[in-house]
Amino acid sequence: MNTSIKKIEDMSLNAWPSHKMELYDGWILRFSYFYTHRTNSVEQFGTSTLSWREKVSFCENEYSRLGSPAIFKISPLVSPDFDYVLENRGYEIQHTTDVMVTDLSSTADLSYPYSQVNFTDDIPDVWIENLFDLKGTANPIHRAVVPSMYHSIVKDTICASIWDNGKIIATGLGILDRDYIGIYAIHVKEEFRHRGYARQICTGLLAEGQQRGAKNAYLQVVKDNDPARALYTSLGFQYIYTYWFRVQPVTSK
Repeated sequence: MNTSIKKIEDMSLNAWPSHKMELYDGWILRFSYFYTHRTNSVEQFGTSTLSWREKVSFCENEYSRLGSPAIFKISPLVSPDFDYVLENRGYEIQHTTDVMVTDLSSTADLSYPYSQVNFTDDIPDVWIENLFDLKGTANPIHRAVVPSMYHSIVKDTICASIWDNGKIIATGLGILDRDYIGIYAIHVKEEFRHRGYARQICTGLLAEGQQRGAKNAYLQVVKDNDPARALYTSLGFQYIYTYWFRVQPVTSK
């Protein structure tokens, strides 16, 4: 199980680069002006030689210098004792997320038609701008720096969209890595929901990924997003593990 989790954790790092990154004794500090928890947190990827107390203090100082609380990603690969250390320092759990996987040749349901979905190999700026609008992203710093993060993805991508009257009303992004396709950025404009557009996007990405050599797929869904979870389950995705983020309290020094 840990081998599969490590593989998916590595691929998710490849899939979503941060604006700034720093390596520190087997940890990677990611900073993106608090755009998302994933791109603005510390992840453990190697062997530590320093004490946790020293390393946590270092990370807190680094993130404070960059104007952000320190955030640590806690996955099954991280020692539970480290999670307790952060809890004792007053860190709160936020953004608990489940990871789901499917086998494209056996458990995935690829039967839903997706004729309305447009695909491109690159990630056009118009897609990013419309994604901001779908998510309600108004922060000018995010709108300035995040496009470069998407353009920095080193893996092959499949960018999906559905248009209506010259505007993108649904988005999705597939990222190919090893024998997987990762499914990201599934968003549908509010007034166009419950029409099967998200199912079209997901099915299209899975089918396109399979045609390009992917044998499996993974995605991440926030714990309380029941509609998304129901969709992904109906497409054949199954739960594999949970991760969460520990966020430094504002009063912590």
